[in-house]
This record gives sequence, structure tokens and C-alpha cells, in this order.
Amino acid sequence: MELDEFQDRFIDELSGGQRQRALIAMVIAQDTEYILLDEPTNNLDIYHATNMMKIVRRLCDELGKTVILVLHEINYADFYSDYICAFKDGRIAKFGTVEEVITKGNLSEIYRVDFEILNIQGKPLSIYY
Repeated sequence: MELDEFQDRFIDELSGGQRQRALIAMVIAQDTEYILLDEPTNNLDIYHATNMMKIVRRLCDELGKTVILVLHEINYADFYSDYICAFKDGRIAKFGTVEEVITKGNLSEIYRVDFEILNIQGKPLSIYY
């Protein structure tokens, strides 16, 4: 989690992003089979948010963890998830694989804005406007 430089500090002395990463590190250290994360990329810059998503993906692929995330950044969901459950007005709007959910029609219907879906490295990238 790139926290070595903060090992001698108390958690309340860390910035919001540093604290977020420290809390995730504690969750990982607990070594549970299931991990639930509510917006783990909040308060993180692009570098740390992307690394967070890569770590979450590795938890699944290398350690066999089941990770359930709440994310508002569609492209992190697009690139790092196996399944997506999209909500609208507090109800499930779509659920399925990334390919099933991340379509121009589905996203436009859910979010009420125009979308284009590009393919980057075999994964969908959502452009909204």
C-alpha cells in the first residue's frame, strides 16, 4: 500500500488519502475471505486510486478473495470488475458481467446522459458527455 514512510505515525496524523490506504491495509491484513469496500478510491489521487484498484484485482486473482466495492467511477468498475450491479434511484437497474452491463444503451438509460464505449486493451472504457 506504499505506507512504509508513515509507519511511525498515528492514523489520525495521516491525510485523508493516506488514512484510506492504511485502513485498506488493515482490512487486507485481517485475511478474510470476503472484503466489502465503500468507495475505496475516494480521497486518492489518480496514481493511488489506480494502484488501489490493481491491488483489489490482485486480491481476487492471486489470493482468491471475494471483493465487493461501491464505486462511482464507472471506468474503474469497467476495467477491474468481473460483475457489475448498477443502481438507479436506490434499485438495481442492471446486473451482470462487465460486457453485459457496460453498454451504450444501458449506461445512457441508467444515467440519462449520452455514452460512447471504447475498447482499450480488451476492456470497455466509458465516455460520457
